Formats: sequence, structure tokens, C-alpha cells
Amino acid sequence: MRKLGIAALGAAAALTLAGCATTGSDVASDEGAEIRVWLVGTDTPDAARDYLVETFEEEHPGSTLVIEEQSWDGLVDRLTTSLSGSDSPDIVEVGNTQAAAFTSAGAFLDLTEHYDELGGDDLLPGFVEAGSFDGKFYAAPLYSGSRLVFYKKDALEAAGLSVPGDLDAYIANGEALAEANPGKSGIWWPGQDWYNALPYIWENGGEVAVPDGDEWDAQLSSDESVAGLEQVQQVMTNASLAPKDGNETNPQVGYCDGTTLQLSAPSWVKWSILAPADAETPGCPEEEANLGVYALPGKDGGAAQVFAGGSNIGISAKSKHPELALDAMKIILSDEFQTIYGENGLVPAKLSLADTLGTDEVAQAIAAAAGNAKLTPASPKWADVEAAGILQDLFVKIAQGGDVQALAEEADQKIEDILNG
Repeated sequence: MRKLGIAALGAAAALTLAGCATTGSDVASDEGAEIRVWLVGTDTPDAARDYLVETFEEEHPGSTLVIEEQSWDGLVDRLTTSLSGSDSPDIVEVGNTQAAAFTSAGAFLDLTEHYDELGGDDLLPGFVEAGSFDGKFYAAPLYSGSRLVFYKKDALEAAGLSVPGDLDAYIANGEALAEANPGKSGIWWPGQDWYNALPYIWENGGEVAVPDGDEWDAQLSSDESVAGLEQVQQVMTNASLAPKDGNETNPQVGYCDGTTLQLSAPSWVKWSILAPADAETPGCPEEEANLGVYALPGKDGGAAQVFAGGSNIGISAKSKHPELALDAMKIILSDEFQTIYGENGLVPAKLSLADTLGTDEVAQAIAAAAGNAKLTPASPKWADVEAAGILQDLFVKIAQGGDVQALAEEADQKIEDILNG
């Protein structure tokens, strides 16, 4: 059950804010303060986390910074409850598609007057837009990353295949690899993974939902979108042995045990694959020479339109230490912190740090994919669509062989009920 709706969050968290100030007894003394930072998942490298904690505590003797790792599952509900409560974290990471729900609800401090000192026009413009509302800046970019295709070079070679030039060839390669290697996935694709389905919709000329006057028109059941969804079902049925109801976490496991020959995943998965064997989630660094990567090809060649994954980061409107939280935000957006992202395959929040990604095969693929990346519908209620699991449920049913047209029509109605509710 949802703990508290976004609208309720807005009523609870909306404050009259100027810059980084809160009012009255809400602000606690900064002496000996503890700043709590919510980071989501394991994407932020340990080196970056250590740099944030050590730098903050060096700059603020007597105060501490604590990183509390959250999971993506159920994040919107936890944020909705925590940001409107009396024990709110000070700084929180949100997915770029979730940011609008919280900026529009008044859950974050207005950082407009601090825009330049946080990076200004050097910040990723699409993520600045995602973190802004009604002409004000609330949530800065944290990092970005496009989805790439990782593959085993020896498997492609043994099957007499080459890197595909268009989307149809990519699908055919996946089917051929699965047929030539019984018990293995030519393209690993668990049923809940809707992010990887978006390029198929977009490349066929479809959309998830588009504005129609003051309302939203969901379009998964359009002829163009259905053509893409049928390709998704083709891959899930003929090329993938991933669980039909599984999610996309830890894709390196199948790659490393040899049961996955290709997968589409965020760029930073390279470092999960190459993680040391004694890491908390072991990788297979011995596979480095055999690890190939390319940008998902489009329907007519070139790079496909892929989902621009990544996160924004904001300061809670309920923070009792807004000035210290702002100082921590400056560290997070510093060249030093952001360079660690780049060196680990994540696109830094600053355009000027793009070269930290390097010049190898992965960096080139990231550049190709990022140039054609797209976002989900820019509605403040889109986070509610994600939290309701509508797309996850849709693709699980598609993976299980359901009727694509009927399932798409059902999903469209659910999406419109939320976006227009």
C-alpha cells in the first residue's frame, strides 16, 4: 500500500523558502551536526563515498556525514514518507524520472540562487530541466549513463556473427546466439526490465505518453508502439532465458557464469562485470579481453534512441542543517567527486568532465548512445506510474506470452488514470 500520496507530500512539505533558509525552530544548531545522505543502489563508487565523507568532515570539524544506502525498489514511497516527516534525511538521490514528483511538491529546497556555484551551465542540461519546476532549480544532476550492449566476443565469433548494424540484425543475432548455445541467453532480458523496451517503442515511431492539451495521452497501444512491443516479446521468447518475472539487478552474474552472451545495461555495468572475484558482488575480471561493447543500433542504423538513465540530487525542505547540506552538495558536484564517476563509467554531472570517461570502446559507445538518449514523459505524476509498477507488470505479461495489443491498451488506461487523475 502507498504510505502517502505525492499530493499529500506537497501539502506536508511545501514551505516558503528563500535560497537555503528554513524558518524558526525547524533549524537546529550546526554544532556537532549529522548530515544524512541517501544514495540509491551501488552505482556511486566507494571511492566517491569516501571522498564525500572525508572532505565534508575535514571542512566541518565536529560534524559528521552519514551515507544511508537505499534500494530502488519502493524508493518513491520511502521518499514520500521521509521527506514529509520530522526525521527527514538532509540530501537525497532520486531517479531523473522521479525528480518532477518531488520538485513540484515542494519537497526540496529552492537552490536557484546557488545554481552557478553548484556548476551552472556546465551541468547536464536535460537533468537540470528534470530537476527544475516553475522556473526554479531544486535538484542538481548527480550522474547519467546510457544503456549499452555488452557481449562475449568469442561467442559472436563462434556463431559467425558480427556487431549488428540495425535493430533487426541485433534481434536476429540474439536469436542465433541462443539457438547455437542451448541453455544460454543470446540477449539476457528479465521480464520486469522496461527500460530496455523503450528503444523498441521509440525506434518504431511510438511513444509511452504525450501531452494533449492539459492532459496526457498514453500511446503504448498505438500501431507504432505495438510494433516495438511485439519485437520485445520476440526477444524475450526466442533469445532470453532470464526469469519472466525477474528484474534487471546484477546482470553481471549471468555474464560471468557464462549463461548470458549479450545484455543491454547501463554503461557502468562494465565495472560490475570486471569487479574483483573477492568483491561483495563478484565479477569476472579475467573476461576483460573478451568483453565487447557497442551502442544499441537503431531501426534504420546508427545509435538507437535509448533511455537516459541517471539521477538527480536535492536537499530536503525539512533539513535541519540546510547550510551544511549545501556544503555537502558542493562537494558532490565538485570536479574531484564527479571525476570518480567518470573514471567508473558514469557520465559526470558536468559537461566539462566528459573526457574523464576515457577514449576506450566503452567511452565511445557511451558517446554514441548519449547523443540519441530520451527521457520518460515529463509529468510530475510519472513517479506514481513507476511506483505503481504498471510497466513492470506489462512486460512480465509480455514475457509470459500475453496478447500485446490487449496488454498495451490496459496499460494505457492505467497510465492515463494516474497522469490525468
